[in-house]
Amino acid sequence: MKPEILMPGPMLQSCMDALDAAYTVHRLWAAPDPAALLAEAGPRVRAIATAKGCDAALIAALPKLEVIASFGVGYDSVDVGAAQARGVRVTNTPDVLNDAVAELTIGLMVALARRLPQADAYVRAGRWRAEGVMPLTRQLTGAKAGILGLGRIGKEIARRLEAMRVTVSYHGRSEQPGQPYRYYADLAAMARDVDWLVVIAPATPQTVGVVSRAVLTALGPEGHLVNVARGSLVDEPALVDLLGAGALGGAALDVFADEPTVPEALMAMENVVLAPHVGSATHHTRWAMGDVVVRNLAAHFAGQPLISPVA
Repeated sequence: MKPEILMPGPMLQSCMDALDAAYTVHRLWAAPDPAALLAEAGPRVRAIATAKGCDAALIAALPKLEVIASFGVGYDSVDVGAAQARGVRVTNTPDVLNDAVAELTIGLMVALARRLPQADAYVRAGRWRAEGVMPLTRQLTGAKAGILGLGRIGKEIARRLEAMRVTVSYHGRSEQPGQPYRYYADLAAMARDVDWLVVIAPATPQTVGVVSRAVLTALGPEGHLVNVARGSLVDEPALVDLLGAGALGGAALDVFADEPTVPEALMAMENVVLAPHVGSATHHTRWAMGDVVVRNLAAHFAGQPLISPVA
């Protein structure tokens, strides 16, 4: 018999097709009575495949649960502590999305510096013909960028910025030996010295609000924030206040504190570029992420080492 697994919410179609071929998949979100499904199938479920997280209550409802395969590099929506307490393994999908997220980061920076959304609107509204050329903008060449979180994705962002002749520095829990970039032990000090602060650190209890009002103030009226990590890392009310007051130069944001809700004030600002959490949202990358989910589950049920364990 095929192992039985639970899928709390919809996933990429190619991933669901592969899982259907290998397992008996219980689709919790599609059940007329999810509680009844858990009561009936829960005692037989050995794995969870999820793109929407997994809380302690769901883990507790599955007495034979062995592994949670999470779709995404971030796994802050999975209650890892509850899983570990039960001896349940947890996996994510790292590496395969590094390029896509780094690419979007550079795109957001260029869009903000060169005011590309405004330039597009300027042309479409007929203002180029009627009013002439747009005002001049900034450029990235020669700027200084500080990266909060020099992990896999952070390093890919740094490499791309170097190619654009941007001076890179970084802040993290500790200095990384062998890196060619200046390390700052103090985040506010780095923010004070750079033109761009790029946030790409993991979301953990320790990083909640790490980009505080003090850090944003240090970045200053000529500084720009780019967040492609999680909204929880940034003090969003302080961000809105400082942008509105001109105490922060601009922001390019792919993530927010309460997605998909975005503060109305941000949507009215000309010095902000907004994206709907699309860092990894390319056909190639999402297929690869789904493939890692499938391979992690296959490895587990074959008694082999997991591809990308986090717990």
